[in-house]
Amino acid sequence: MTKDIETAEQRGGEFSAKDYHDPPPAPLIDAEELTKWSFYRAVIAEFIATLLFLYVTVLTVIGYKVQTDPAKNTVDPDCGGVGILGIAWAFGGMIFILVYCTAGISGGHINPAVTFGLFVGRKVSLIRALMYMVAQCLGAICGCGLVKAFQKTYYNNYGGGANELQPGFNKGTGLGAEIIGTFVLVYTVFAATDPKRNARDSHVPVLAPLPIGFAVFMVHLATIPVTGTGINPARSFGAAVIYNKEKAWDDQWIFWVGPFIGAAAAAFYHQYILRAAAIKALGSFRSNA
Repeated sequence: MTKDIETAEQRGGEFSAKDYHDPPPAPLIDAEELTKWSFYRAVIAEFIATLLFLYVTVLTVIGYKVQTDPAKNTVDPDCGGVGILGIAWAFGGMIFILVYCTAGISGGHINPAVTFGLFVGRKVSLIRALMYMVAQCLGAICGCGLVKAFQKTYYNNYGGGANELQPGFNKGTGLGAEIIGTFVLVYTVFAATDPKRNARDSHVPVLAPLPIGFAVFMVHLATIPVTGTGINPARSFGAAVIYNKEKAWDDQWIFWVGPFIGAAAAAFYHQYILRAAAIKALGSFRSNA
């Protein structure tokens, strides 16, 4: 904190403020947002982005399963299709693209867990958070619906891209994997968009969507063998709605509870420990007293 504002003596008797500005906390309920076109434009952007995200990624997952099905024999036996690495690239790459495209409109959340984490960190209002989550879930349903419309037989025969706990793992392990994976993602989101970091490291060009996309990529590499990797409740919900099989619904709670816990933990860690928001608030209270 001592580096944020230098004293007048340190600046030769001339006061100079810190070179970055923390935006004020978002109001809990901001009814005025409902009167602005920019708000509805942002909601639409979240819907379309999540639709495109599910369309491309679920098609990739199903295509990989078709390619590696011995009965189909569509590829050389020595070639395993895109593999887990390719699936991880599809998810991480699409997040990079879509966050880049929508960040200036909606913030590029494309994930209810990210929205929830930013709400906990007081970056978005409750109204915006709820509307974003609804738009993301509807977009995910429509994206998976398009996949099924184009490849109904493959969609039904190869799992519909639905997230399910993989054989050999218990529900506690799956929940833990989702918590940690979402923590990595949401922590990256906070770090990549931190105004203090952008000001301090302004000599290093930082493209925020890039580390966020890489976080998604790395988490998928680690978590696909455990849960198929959710870390995005809308992604898991949309696939479960369209696929609509018992196993996908039985495990669905893991892909909501885990990401929300991980997102809340990441928001608390970044805002109240790394950025010392609690200490700053206490210092401000003492100064006023």
